Amino acid sequence: MLVFAAKWAFFLAPLPLLVWLLLPPFREVTKAVRVPFFEQAAEVAGVKPTPGAVVRKPNWMQRLMSPLCWALLVVAMARPQWVEPPQEKIEAARDLMLAIDLSQSMEARDFRDVSGHRIDRLTAVKQVVRDFIDRRKTDRIGLIVFGQAAFPQAPLTLDHDSVKLLLDELQIGMAGPQTAIGDAIGLAIRMTESSKMREKVLVLLTDGNDTASRVPPDKAAELAKQHGIVIHTIGIGDPRASGEEKVDLGALQKISDATGGRFFRGENRAGLEDIYATIDRLTPDKAKHLRYSPHVDLFWIPIGAAALVFCAYHVIAVLALYLRRLFMRREAA
Repeated sequence: MLVFAAKWAFFLAPLPLLVWLLLPPFREVTKAVRVPFFEQAAEVAGVKPTPGAVVRKPNWMQRLMSPLCWALLVVAMARPQWVEPPQEKIEAARDLMLAIDLSQSMEARDFRDVSGHRIDRLTAVKQVVRDFIDRRKTDRIGLIVFGQAAFPQAPLTLDHDSVKLLLDELQIGMAGPQTAIGDAIGLAIRMTESSKMREKVLVLLTDGNDTASRVPPDKAAELAKQHGIVIHTIGIGDPRASGEEKVDLGALQKISDATGGRFFRGENRAGLEDIYATIDRLTPDKAKHLRYSPHVDLFWIPIGAAALVFCAYHVIAVLALYLRRLFMRREAA
C-alpha cells in the first residue's frame, strides 16, 4: 500500500495562493528622466508611448505548469512510501548443544527400530536425535562428538538441515575408542563463551564412563554452571559391565544435578524417544519474533516529474519563440 511519512507537508499546498493574496505585488524602482514635452515629442515623431511598467501576464502553459510543479513538490515533501507485505524475522533465544558418544561400545546391537529389527546404539540415537532437531525450529543447534577426545561436528547454527546432514555422517570410533565426557563439556563451554543467548543447554548422551578426559567431569560441570549452561545427561550403557562399556550413572547424575539439569536412563529406542520428548518439554521453543514491513521511498518520482514538466515547458517556450521569429522573418521577406 502507499503511505505518506510526512503528511503535514500537504498543509503547504495553499501556500502560493496565500502569498499571492496577502503580500503586495512586487515593485521595482528605477531611475527615469522627466520630459515636460514628452507627449508633444511623441506626437511629432508619430510614436505611440507605452506604459513605463508592464506586468507580464502568464500564458496558459505557465498557469498549468506552476500549480502542477508545486503540487508534485508537495507530494515529494510528504515522503510517499510503498509498504511491502509484512515479513517476520525469527531470532533464536537459546543455544542447544547435542553431545554424542562415539566410543566403540556404541556398536552394541541392543536396540530395536520401529520394525523390530536389532540395530546398534548409534543408529538408534541418530534416528531419535534427528526427530528431536526437527522439533527445535527456533534454537541454535550445535553438534559435539566425543570419544578419546571431543570435537565440534557442527557449530551453533539455525541451519538445522546442515546439522542433520553432519549427524548422518557420524560413525562409531571416529573420535577414538575411549570416552572423554569432561572434555565434551569443556568444548560446549568454549562453543558458547562468546554467545549472547540467555539460555544454554547441553544434552549429553553416553554409554560409558569417563576414561580419557583431561578435565574431570565434575570440575567441567562446575565450570558449565558458572557459564550458565544447563546439562541434561542420558546414560544408555550397562552399569553392570566392566571397563569402557560400563556406564557411570552416578557421575552422570552429579553432572546434571550440578547444573540444574535432569538425568535420564535410556534402555531402548522407545525410552530414548521419551527422554528427548521430555527434554523438549523442559526447554520449550523460545524465540524473538520480529515483524516488520519494508518501506520503499518514492519521493524521487514526483521530484523527477516536476523537473520533467519544468524542462518541457522551457523547451516548448524556446521552440515557440524560434518558430515565431522564423515566421516573422518570412513575413518581412
